[in-house]
Amino acid sequence: MRNMSSGSRSILNTCLNVVAALMTVAPAALLTPAQAAECQRKDALGTSRVLEVDPATYPRVGLKSFPQTLPLRDGEIVLTFDDGPTPGTTDKVLAALASECVRATFFMVGRNAADHPDMVRKVARLGHTIGYHTWDHPHLNKLPLDQAEANINRGIEAVGKALRGTESTTPSTPFFRFPYFESTPTLLDHLEKRGIAVFGADFWASDWVKMSPEEELKLLTGRLEGHRKGIILLHDAQMRTAEMLPAFLRYLREHNYHVVHIVPAAMKTVSDRSH
Repeated sequence: MRNMSSGSRSILNTCLNVVAALMTVAPAALLTPAQAAECQRKDALGTSRVLEVDPATYPRVGLKSFPQTLPLRDGEIVLTFDDGPTPGTTDKVLAALASECVRATFFMVGRNAADHPDMVRKVARLGHTIGYHTWDHPHLNKLPLDQAEANINRGIEAVGKALRGTESTTPSTPFFRFPYFESTPTLLDHLEKRGIAVFGADFWASDWVKMSPEEELKLLTGRLEGHRKGIILLHDAQMRTAEMLPAFLRYLREHNYHVVHIVPAAMKTVSDRSH
């Protein structure tokens, strides 16, 4: 370095300053693009399209709980997973999705995110959408309003801390799902005013019930054929679901179903309303 010219030293110092600045950025900021690699399998199921969801237009979706759902075409489904991240099972789910080049939405429990921040970042890095599912999965409709809202906010903060390194009650993705789908009119109203979309589901695999992966697959495909489209609720904390998922994704591919990936509406497309 003693023979380096003044111009070379200037360039080096500039590069070092850039690196130092990057090192101070919150971890998730470096993951923000969250773009999965191009699909290596030409015969994979893949993600057919991306659907931007504006909470002002779709404040509550999922026909099991609400009169409205997402504008999906026949044969289109949205994959959603609750209760993670959970080491082992979430890893298997992510591997199955990656094998078929499919993206999903994960509604995370804050306590689990706090325990496994590396897994939260892994889900984001692979291009999936992350939503919120409270701090510790309580029956919110049985809690006093202030406690229920505090539990929601603590969950949002925990996931945000795991993802970005900073805590905030403002979610980076305005998607929330009530544990057990137990909402209240007041909580729904408060979330709508905050610009947070509440997700129910159009149908599910009942994977909280003890059954084999083969039985779950039969149940889920039967319901799929009945509905033909919709938001599907699964749980990445359930090993039976993790083991069933590769066969289900193969079924979707072989029966010409299409996976839609939901993301928040871009800021420029969010409806002009105050919250």
